[in-house]
Amino acid sequence: MASNNTTSSPHGAVSMEVPLKTSAPPPEYASRGSSFKKHAVLDVFLRVVLFATALAGIILMVTAEQTKTFLVAPGVSITRTAKFSHSPAYIYFVAAMSVAALYGLVSGLVSVFALMKPGGNSAKLMFHFVILDALLLGIVASTTGASGGAGYIGLKGNSHSNWNKICNRYGSYCHHFAAGILLSLISAISLLLLVWLSVYVLSKKIARR
Repeated sequence: MASNNTTSSPHGAVSMEVPLKTSAPPPEYASRGSSFKKHAVLDVFLRVVLFATALAGIILMVTAEQTKTFLVAPGVSITRTAKFSHSPAYIYFVAAMSVAALYGLVSGLVSVFALMKPGGNSAKLMFHFVILDALLLGIVASTTGASGGAGYIGLKGNSHSNWNKICNRYGSYCHHFAAGILLSLISAISLLLLVWLSVYVLSKKIARR
């Protein structure tokens, strides 16, 4: 019987290398990654706004001081100084906004480090952000309301309680705390947007699983 087996020498062997095809990720996954990246950038931006507005509000409030001399009788005058430490609402404002500024700085750095990772902010980190952002939102909103109430009395007074207005006499002092209250309102809005953003991103991450 004739054998059909043929042997080929090593020199005559032809090696054919098939290139390996690297499959690119589906377009939907690429778009998701880009979307999460944009959300992470927006998160960092809002935390920078929170830190900047809280810090500026603190500076404006602690520098709200004005001294006026009033003539009470011919040849008799008295000197009165208005400053933030005379009002418990403004003391609470400085304390609350100091916490908000510190939180904005720390959480902003954490968010920047998370942005450097391929997947962006993790679901666990977003969950922690939701809780802490909501807590800070309550603190900042409460101090904005309390300071705004005290400021309104200083601007308009209250005839029913015989509280006289002071902003007609201490104009610079009132301008300082009014600007500080406005900045605290911006801080509260930034925290509200952060809560919404964190909840939205967290829901997207959970739905993708």
